[in-house]
Amino acid sequence: MVVGIVGIIISLILLITLAYRGVPVVLAAPVASAVALIFSGAPILASYTEIFMPAMADFVGNYFPVFLVGAIFGVLMTVTGYAESIARSVTAWVGTRSAIAATVITSALMTYGGISLFVVAFVMYPLARELFRAADIPRRLVPGTIALGIFTFTMTALPGTPQVQNIIPGQFFGTSTYAAPGIGLVGGVLIFGLGLLWLEYRRGALIKKGEHFASAASEPQIGGSADDGSSHNIDTLVPTNRVVPFLPLLTVFAVNFALTLVIFPAMNWDYLQHEQFGGITVDERSGLWAVLVGILVAILLIIALNAKNVRQLRVGFTDGVKRSMLPIFSTASEVGYGAVVASVAAFAVIRDSVFNMGGDALVTSVVSTSVTAGLTGSSSGGMTIALNAFGDDLRNMAMTDGTSLEAMHRLTAMASGGLDTLPHSGAVVTLLIVCGLTHRQSYKDLGMVTLAIPVVVVAALIGVVSVFGAF
Repeated sequence: MVVGIVGIIISLILLITLAYRGVPVVLAAPVASAVALIFSGAPILASYTEIFMPAMADFVGNYFPVFLVGAIFGVLMTVTGYAESIARSVTAWVGTRSAIAATVITSALMTYGGISLFVVAFVMYPLARELFRAADIPRRLVPGTIALGIFTFTMTALPGTPQVQNIIPGQFFGTSTYAAPGIGLVGGVLIFGLGLLWLEYRRGALIKKGEHFASAASEPQIGGSADDGSSHNIDTLVPTNRVVPFLPLLTVFAVNFALTLVIFPAMNWDYLQHEQFGGITVDERSGLWAVLVGILVAILLIIALNAKNVRQLRVGFTDGVKRSMLPIFSTASEVGYGAVVASVAAFAVIRDSVFNMGGDALVTSVVSTSVTAGLTGSSSGGMTIALNAFGDDLRNMAMTDGTSLEAMHRLTAMASGGLDTLPHSGAVVTLLIVCGLTHRQSYKDLGMVTLAIPVVVVAALIGVVSVFGAF
């Protein structure tokens, strides 16, 4: 048993090391799985085909539509010029001197509007670069500024966010994407406010030391290892109305809200009990369906508004399909790794240790998700691994001790967005490559706004919920 636990630890270290050195997770996860299996004495081939691949396939089957339409939506927002128009409108409202706030707000609007996180990173860098250049802000702060807008409060905290990190808990707890709105809003405001304060403090401190925008490394060559095979040389349109670019984002929110809270509850879902639908309930799928329909409607709106520009839209669809592949299969591969680890006998000891640490359902869910997300370097992958292993037990524990499932949904989602941005995180590595900067130059600030602050906020909210209950 001890050897098996050592094998799990070594496999995790190997996964982190390979990811940190740029090995694609699609390849690194099976290799790390094999190490865990060798130490446990389990058959490698059978475990790969009967455990790793089915878990990977299940994740793709459940969430690929969201990754696909999110990527297409993001590229369409880019080729139509809507994304750049939104950035310039926000900058005009906030002011060039507030380039950091303008970048965070613009990134947040795109993420909360349903655009894939990886797509937002590619879209936002050239816009943020020009804002920082005009304001002469040290370029080392660009990754942390973009990350605050896309990897934190709009990804996990704000109620209704269509990102997959807010959808996954609902599949296990029977909750909607609007679960615990009070907790989400308070947490989102705290993360946004504290993150912005840190970035502004760092700007002042770096400028006092004599650092300026041009002090950092040379401009990056986008499209190298950070690219996923899609083209960045797409002709973009120029919108003539500043209001129109916001309509698709508002559409995602409005449709998601209406379906989740009004339309779906009023419909008759008895047919879901039929055998061909697996006996699911609407609560298990409503969050996923609402987001999917919301983004699809927004895509149709973009097509309608740009019907005369068929060529650009066609290229956007093709490019969006390409950009959806790497994120979904990378995350799914990590889920497959988690399933393999959970299948070895030594994992039962780890699982029992988690449940015997004395915490209630809320604390157990948050801790297990946070640690797993940190080990895998993925918020969605880590949360799926943890909830696949403990989800049913956590739900039963919550119902026994009176823990709010909605609070557990919100804080579990927020916990996935903390340790997931440790240095080996694929999202962190990709963002730094896009920005042409290194861990040494930018990770201190990126880690502060995406890791340290969210972890502290989640811990504080657990204390508040424990005393006052969900809100």
